[in-house]
Amino acid sequence: LGRGTRLCQDLFGPGRDKEFFYVFDYCQNLEFFSQKPETTTGAAGESLLKRLFKTRLELISELDDRPESGSFPTATNQVHDSAAAYGEPELRRDTAELLRTEVAAMNVNNFVVRPKRRFVEKYAKAEAWVKLKSEAFAELAREVAGLPVEREAEDEEAKRFDLLLLNLQLAVLRAEPAFERLRDQVKGIAGLLEEKASIPIVQQQLRLILDIQTDEWWQDVTTPMLEIVRKRLRSLVKLIEKKQREPIYTDFEDEMGGDTSVDLPGFATRDSYERFRAKARQFLKAHENHLAIHKLRTNTPLTTADLAELERMLVESGIGAVEDVRRAKEENHGLGLFVRSLVGLDREAAKGALAGFMAGKALRSDQIEFLDFIINHLTEHGSMDAKLLYESPYTDFSPLGVDGLFDSAQVDELVSVLEGVRRRAAA
Repeated sequence: LGRGTRLCQDLFGPGRDKEFFYVFDYCQNLEFFSQKPETTTGAAGESLLKRLFKTRLELISELDDRPESGSFPTATNQVHDSAAAYGEPELRRDTAELLRTEVAAMNVNNFVVRPKRRFVEKYAKAEAWVKLKSEAFAELAREVAGLPVEREAEDEEAKRFDLLLLNLQLAVLRAEPAFERLRDQVKGIAGLLEEKASIPIVQQQLRLILDIQTDEWWQDVTTPMLEIVRKRLRSLVKLIEKKQREPIYTDFEDEMGGDTSVDLPGFATRDSYERFRAKARQFLKAHENHLAIHKLRTNTPLTTADLAELERMLVESGIGAVEDVRRAKEENHGLGLFVRSLVGLDREAAKGALAGFMAGKALRSDQIEFLDFIINHLTEHGSMDAKLLYESPYTDFSPLGVDGLFDSAQVDELVSVLEGVRRRAAA
């Protein structure tokens, strides 16, 4: 919340400062602390990886719908070297192979990929891409696009340049009006790259960089020509200084879909009893000065009225439902013991409970340490079952537990003390 309320000028565009922020609270922290902020719904946008995958699918679809006329070589006076023999069939082949290798790099043992294993294994094969039917395009876009890929990460700038050129190729094939806007963006990038001509790798592509800034180059431009531009310049765009890039402001409406419940081992679910216990502990710790809670902390006997007040507090505070309180009483043999287990026993009260047992006895150091362990347990948990005296860490003092340090009469007395502490909370 602190970060969200920080100011940020021009966040939504020139003169449009930050006005609001969203909090994504999947662990219900706001609910836990009884906060009730204004909420909304929305949907996460598609990742750049998924957008690239789907846009390349669109490109293949458009190329497949073109009339069969063999190779479409690009003009030799505009694109140089090996580009002369590069046409639409080659573009289709390379695009399909790029997507196939991407699918092949998806690890089917990844828990995200595993549910889509049938589709991944199907489209990792080269023959699946020879001729894609409409249902294949739908499967790839719906089931495969966006799945994580295990390969070396590429520069963000290069991938965004890929997306720009892919959209430009689609605009050419579809004769869309967006062509001019996308063309001007590419010309602008070429102009910024020209300023980096002193860098050797930019110098190598300078002829192409200069060509695509001319209007003549764009006359009768083809998709293979644009593919050559994409391949040769994609690794160079990262050299453009960010401060020279003019910001592009968008105004998209955020959309979010429904949430999905996921059970995480070791974590309480939203409506679980453990969550009720955690919220009750937080609430009771904040109200330790309440008379009934104070009595429990100081080992003072409770009354029936005290128990009724505790139950009222838990229910009316919204910490838990009546059913939660009922379960707490049943599992802890009374509401007092439940509350005591959450707030613990005051350490001085725990010492006082054992003071009578210790009085008049010449105790050895190991016996004193043994009793100190009991005091620590009472301080943290509020009460103690006598059977724990025969378990670790008490058996660390003697394999026989309490029987190895005290005689039978002393053991009976100690058990009676612990039962007295428990009884004062049970009312």
